[in-house]
Amino acid sequence: MEALFAITLGIMVTSGVYLLLRARVFPVVMGLTLISYAVNLFIFSMGRLATGAVAVVGHSERYGDPLPQALVLTAIVIGFAMTAFTVVLALRSMGEVGTDHVDGQEPTE
Repeated sequence: MEALFAITLGIMVTSGVYLLLRARVFPVVMGLTLISYAVNLFIFSMGRLATGAVAVVGHSERYGDPLPQALVLTAIVIGFAMTAFTVVLALRSMGEVGTDHVDGQEPTE
């Protein structure tokens, strides 16, 4: 299970970096979102990956660590707010500059 989890995280981070390098507004936002999801999953995995373990300390011999769960919950809320801010900033930039390229210029090919 750990190998599958590591491969999934690697694919998410690789896809996120690829999208960040596209130099267009929407792929950059999607790349940042993918990387933040990968980081959230990584933090969540630090609380011991176990199926059927309770989240409340003291109700069972095996339990999940509640601190990474709280950190991931907070990171999800902050990530959603930052994604909304980035989308609004990108729309404002597209309205003023007239292009969706991140540096404001069309690439010369």
